[in-house]
Amino acid sequence: QVQLVESGGGLVQSGGSLTLSCAVPRSIFSSYFMGWYRQAPGKQRELVATITTAGVTNYADSVKGRFTISRDNGKSTVYLQMNSLKPEDTAVYYCNAQKYINYWGQGTQVTVSS
Repeated sequence: QVQLVESGGGLVQSGGSLTLSCAVPRSIFSSYFMGWYRQAPGKQRELVATITTAGVTNYADSVKGRFTISRDNGKSTVYLQMNSLKPEDTAVYYCNAQKYINYWGQGTQVTVSS
C-alpha cells in the first residue's frame, strides 16, 4: 500500500509562513508527478501546485508569487513553501502523487488567523 505522509501544518498569523512536507515511497517518487491540493470547509478540493519529474512547476493563480513547490529526489520528499499567508489559505492541504494512479496523503490542516 502506497502511503504519502504530510507534515508541517499548523496555525499561523496572516502574513506568516509555513512549509509543508510530504514523504513519498521511493518506489514511485522518481516517476510520479507530485502536487499539493487543498480543501476548505464547504468547498471542493482545488489544485494548489504541481511539479513534474523534470521539475517543471505549475501554480493556481491564487498562490502564484507566494507559494513554492519543490522536490528533493534524495529524500524522496516534496515541499510546499507558503509565504504571505492569508486567511483564505485556510484549508486541509493534501499531497498527491499522480501517474497512472492517484495517491493521496491524509491531509494536514493549515489555519491562517487574521
